[in-house]
Amino acid sequence: MSRILAVVKKEVIQMRRDRMTLALIFMLPLVQLLLFGYAIQTEVKHIPSVVFDQSLTVESREMLQAFSASQYFDILYVASNYQEVNQMIDSGQAQVGFIFPPDFAERLNRNQSAPLQVLVDASDNMVANQAMAVANSIGLVKSQEILSQRLGGAELPYDIRVRPWYNPDGITAYYMVPAILGIIVTMTMVIITAIAIVRERERGTLEQLMVTPIRPYELMIGKILPYIVLGYLQITVALLVGVLIFQVPIRGSLLELYFLTLFFITASLGLGILISNFAKNQMQAFQMSFFIMLPSILLSGFMFPREAMPEIIWYISCIIPLTYYLDIIRGIVLKGIGLQYLYGQVVALIVFSVLFLAISIVKFKKKLP
Repeated sequence: MSRILAVVKKEVIQMRRDRMTLALIFMLPLVQLLLFGYAIQTEVKHIPSVVFDQSLTVESREMLQAFSASQYFDILYVASNYQEVNQMIDSGQAQVGFIFPPDFAERLNRNQSAPLQVLVDASDNMVANQAMAVANSIGLVKSQEILSQRLGGAELPYDIRVRPWYNPDGITAYYMVPAILGIIVTMTMVIITAIAIVRERERGTLEQLMVTPIRPYELMIGKILPYIVLGYLQITVALLVGVLIFQVPIRGSLLELYFLTLFFITASLGLGILISNFAKNQMQAFQMSFFIMLPSILLSGFMFPREAMPEIIWYISCIIPLTYYLDIIRGIVLKGIGLQYLYGQVVALIVFSVLFLAISIVKFKKKLP
């Protein structure tokens, strides 16, 4: 018994010395519980929307007010033609488009069914399903209000014609497979890179490099180049599996996808190297990487729509590189759009890459640990 107590005492002393690991063990679950408890919401409201009203009548404004009053749709943009609506949805600025025909009010006044086209970005299944269901239900409720005032008529006054774009059949694989590719790259670039570099430091294999005239930035570049190649190999294999097994269509330029992926890989590698500079051992590197991975999975829009998150959580998701890469890969694969609609996401990834690598180079000291 005394021997066991001696071992326990030794472990407690070691834990007290390694305060950083102890703090991570207690703080990370608490922070994640509070963060994800507020962030994870399945009911999507305030969906950014655009309207093209060719009727410009009281009837069309009343219908539009009904959509806005539901709090599910935020009418943020007013388009002057179909092309503007298409551009808004392609770029992701709007996820729903309402199009009123010129004879909307005239048909209502003649007791005829008035069509209203609702375009929905179905590249995000959860948002699309919510938007389509709410749009149809609002149209039905408004129709019943008018029918209750009429003496007759079998046609519904409002004919809500929902048109899901990009993934009209709602196939989950089309939506999830590209996102899983981003998760795989994040795991490899962040976790494996951080742990591998810390492991080398623990084993002393970095000593040979540290005593040479090599500069810190040269060492960083030498460390990330093999992982860039590994990242592209993973992407190639994942795309082949997605296309051959899950029949995921690639509607955009494959060359453009590979080019823009470089910025995501470098941002993830920079984050992994940054973690390795702060971690003292492999356990700390894994805990820090795990703390990065969970927000990347839950807050980036991979599993839960960002539109459903509280405002403060939405802003936190803006500092996650995967958030921007999901827009890039889903935009190219499902929508077929290019850099002209994705330049904002690309700039964000470039900023992350430069920032993480710069901090890592400054933090890295060319001396024995």
